[in-house]
Amino acid sequence: MTLPQHLVPTLAGVVTGDTVTVEGDEAHHAVVVRRLRAGESLLLTDGLGRSVTGEVTETTKRSFTVVARVVEDLPEPRPRVTVVQALPKGDRGELAVEVLTEVGVARVVPWAAARSVAVWKGERAAKSLAKWQATAREAAKQSRRAWHPEVVPLASTEEVTALVAGADVAVVLHEDATEPLGALALPDDGEILVVVGPEGGLTDDEVARLVAAGAVAVRLGSEVLRTSTAGVAAVSALLARTPRWGG
Repeated sequence: MTLPQHLVPTLAGVVTGDTVTVEGDEAHHAVVVRRLRAGESLLLTDGLGRSVTGEVTETTKRSFTVVARVVEDLPEPRPRVTVVQALPKGDRGELAVEVLTEVGVARVVPWAAARSVAVWKGERAAKSLAKWQATAREAAKQSRRAWHPEVVPLASTEEVTALVAGADVAVVLHEDATEPLGALALPDDGEILVVVGPEGGLTDDEVARLVAAGAVAVRLGSEVLRTSTAGVAAVSALLARTPRWGG
């Protein structure tokens, strides 16, 4: 059985035999909601590659203590994958973040595309970003990731164009593209970037700007996927052709 994972701010300096105390909301949920008890084994991670397998020695309502049995430093999976996700409507944004996290992306960039129905401004932007970040955190714990993904603030089209220019390989999903996704040459290292448009599709200007910056417009197939699932389908197809998934 896979051990449950809990996220802690830092595991710097922790070695086998040390004790680690987990406090705050993370500990409260584990002890009060999940009923964590002394003697149970679990995983701790800082989300930056360090992982501790240990045994719970003590619990309170707001904390628990773990003795480290195994300490591992795991390399970040390569190539890294960033997904630029145009804002979907409703709760489909959290669905996209959840499945992208589970499949192994390193970064999710919310994007205010021209045809995005949802609007992130002011207080709503802060709350929506926090919700995406919380979704990524919980999905990373559920999938036992040692490296947790980063969810960054809302990007403009200019910022997305700059990300495309800086990537080793960048693709933009577009139903009218003629280039199949499987035809791309992929690096064993570096950065792969995938741009996913909104429900209403990308504008011709957006596609032209992204392609001019270095992206390749690609299609997944004859079907048109929803924005909340297109990203995970594309990332899965790409990772299957890299060393990460044995390609």
